[in-house]
Amino acid sequence: MNWINAIVQGVFLGGLYALFACGLSLMFGVMRIINLAHGDLAVIGAFGVWVVATQAHLSPFIALLPVLPVMLLLGYLLHRTVLARSLRSGPLTPLLTTFGVSIVIQNALLQIFSPDVHSLGSLTGSISTSSWRVTSELSVPYLGVLILAVAVLLLGSLQFTLQYTGFGREMRATAQDPEAAALVGVPASSVYARATAIAVATAALAGAFLAIHSTFDPSSGPTQLIFAFEAVVIGGLGSLWGTLLGGIVLGIAQTIGATVDPQYSILTGHLVFLVILASPRGRFVATRSAKA
Repeated sequence: MNWINAIVQGVFLGGLYALFACGLSLMFGVMRIINLAHGDLAVIGAFGVWVVATQAHLSPFIALLPVLPVMLLLGYLLHRTVLARSLRSGPLTPLLTTFGVSIVIQNALLQIFSPDVHSLGSLTGSISTSSWRVTSELSVPYLGVLILAVAVLLLGSLQFTLQYTGFGREMRATAQDPEAAALVGVPASSVYARATAIAVATAALAGAFLAIHSTFDPSSGPTQLIFAFEAVVIGGLGSLWGTLLGGIVLGIAQTIGATVDPQYSILTGHLVFLVILASPRGRFVATRSAKA
């Protein structure tokens, strides 16, 4: 039963990883870039919710409501002021640019909030600690179910937007051929800016759930970026539903590793990622990413 419980907990952990990977997958699918500042933007969202929740004495779920529009605006401005220029300078420049943004964000957060560890779990009441007890060894956490449900809803909404809305068709057309899309009146810069705004807002949402689920600090971004990137690669770069599958696979690998020995948790997830990356499909994904 311990193994079954590990798999169940891994599925819910995978929902959190899918939330982190969602924006990363969207930006790659639309702009063919990997945003190395994605994890740090999520941490900004976590700190934003923490500040609003603690200063206004609100539930983190309510505090998230004013933070998301701010993060949307931040993502839009990030593209207009930083990413737009780097995209015109070749595939390597956006990587260097987002790496620089990551360093700036981490140092700014360290100056403002210090290296102290924070958490929002205590502000959510019993939802962060309670669970349904199925058997003596199997439990279903309330928070895990909520995170997985939000991940499915978010990915489903984005998939619906891409397939059935005018903006979604613009994003797909721009992703396939920006020059041809521009000829029919679809400006790539506007589409990219809106896609970046959505990606940053989803990162903030993931950061908020990270703050509720566990702890965070100004240096948490790179770790979450690694998990998000692994989930994206496992599920397939640019595939939204694949991102959910990749997150679940990674989460299950980590919880099974932790069942064997707690120190094997992260290592097991990395090993699964390397095995998939070394497979023919993984090599195709890596080649596709390099060409992009």
